[in-house]
Amino acid sequence: MSRTLVIGASTNPEKYAYKAIQQLKKHGEEVLAIGIKAGEVEGVTIQTGMPELKNIDTVTLYIGPAHQPGYYNYILSLKPRRVIFNPGTENPEFEEMVRKEGIEAEVACTLVMLSIGNY
Repeated sequence: MSRTLVIGASTNPEKYAYKAIQQLKKHGEEVLAIGIKAGEVEGVTIQTGMPELKNIDTVTLYIGPAHQPGYYNYILSLKPRRVIFNPGTENPEFEEMVRKEGIEAEVACTLVMLSIGNY
């Protein structure tokens, strides 16, 4: 089981980050979550800030490009295998930074990837 970190997590069931947590859990992924507000989704605690985390395989982004710069160093320090830029989070500057660190940068939708079996 790999560990996925959802950045931009929300307790609002209408948000895609909420749906991603649900589907990741359903597909057997270990899910960690960071959001603006603390909370819980499907038994996953939404943490705030930039908690010290280890062994993150995938970071899936649900924050827009305007809010990403504050997370650049944090995400790179986690040394994930890949970062998924979901629709609306595309950011060529950060994608390039990610690739330069040897991390896979995917512009894709986590929900679609899970639904078609190529997560």
